[in-house]
Amino acid sequence: MEKNKGKILIVEDEKSMREVLKILLEGENYLVTSASDGLEGLSYIKKDIFDLVITDMKMPKVDGFEFLRKTKEISPNTLVIMITAFGTTETAIEAMKMGAYDYINKPFKVDEIRLIVKKAIEKKRLSEELALLREKVKTSYSLESIIGRSPKMQELFAIIPRIAQSNSNVLIIGESGSGKELVATALHNLSNRRDKNFVTINCASFPEGLLESELFGHMKGAFTGAIYNKQGLFEIADGGSILLDEIGEMPPSLQAKLLRVIEGGTFRRVGGTNDIKVDVRIISATNKDVKEEIASARFREDLYYRLNVVPINIPPLRERKEDIPLLLDHFMRKMSDGTKKISPEAMKILIDYSWKGNVRELENVVERIALLVDKDEIAPAELPSEITGYPGDIKYISELTRAGIDIDKIIGDIEKTYLLKALEIADGIKTEAAKLLNLSFRSFRHRLQKYGLK
Repeated sequence: MEKNKGKILIVEDEKSMREVLKILLEGENYLVTSASDGLEGLSYIKKDIFDLVITDMKMPKVDGFEFLRKTKEISPNTLVIMITAFGTTETAIEAMKMGAYDYINKPFKVDEIRLIVKKAIEKKRLSEELALLREKVKTSYSLESIIGRSPKMQELFAIIPRIAQSNSNVLIIGESGSGKELVATALHNLSNRRDKNFVTINCASFPEGLLESELFGHMKGAFTGAIYNKQGLFEIADGGSILLDEIGEMPPSLQAKLLRVIEGGTFRRVGGTNDIKVDVRIISATNKDVKEEIASARFREDLYYRLNVVPINIPPLRERKEDIPLLLDHFMRKMSDGTKKISPEAMKILIDYSWKGNVRELENVVERIALLVDKDEIAPAELPSEITGYPGDIKYISELTRAGIDIDKIIGDIEKTYLLKALEIADGIKTEAAKLLNLSFRSFRHRLQKYGLK
């Protein structure tokens, strides 16, 4: 049986009209409840949740306006369609100003009712999905999404909520892959601007002319290819926040325009003559030493002080090694359903690694392991060769003591590393990987099976 499309309440004092609407909408597979007056209708609304209410404007006991007002007080997300007699359109429009979704004039056509109800229910579903998506984004990009228990990360967690409540501009400083965008998103989602737009742009990804258009928009005909007026990101972010990533790469001419936005809150589109006023919190991020950029005359000092009202420094991963096991566990659960574990030996290698690409590099390594390794426990041999340094890794040489070593295991680990690296280079194509190792396909497949690899 087809699932009902939504719950509808009909409030209509005229019995024949009430029954016609009920039969019509039930035939469209809606779950319909009916009431003969406003008081009865309100009693249903207090007991149940409806997607849509269809109500007459003129009713005994409680008129349409009062019913609408009380419905919105009890159930703000329920949509209301008003039915009005011909000639009272102005009254219906007044009801829409009070929060009604739409109105229908009597007499109406069956197809008209079907269409307006369908659109109302679709709007309700889209609004619910959008609310869920926003909540999911807020959850995914709040403080909970930033992993760490090291003292430096605890300091970061302590200051982010305080900074978020301010409207001051923020400069986030950290190496590539350290999580600058996560911090910026958390700042927005914990602020009083959370219900407005949060937009991001990487200043290093656009040439100068295109970057100006992206940030400030343009007017039709402003340059070749400008075939329509376009809003810039500052307009889209009005009331919210904007992240200017890699701010150190912004050309000097645009630095001057950005400074005017900060000082006056206005700008002009490319090719425009009218000032556009905006209220946007600017969060900037960089992996450069901005003071060196200023000394080299590549960055304006006055803009730096405007952007750097509140600085946030994100430590590189190599300075918070105690967070590496937490991050590995987080990404392993995310990418392998929690079925894969990292052996103590492999964990030691991963903790000792320098992670020049920071958290992003670590996430990529875990994704590669999850994709290529068909084992529940990840041994050193399953780690990428750029991390282990096989063959000839000094770590393995240092393991040879009077206690002895398992040479077969070490050779096996090295062999597994080459098998995995060959598969990586060959994009998973086993015949190509076998050729890279000068092995027959049969021998290559046997070795994969021997080590439990895909």
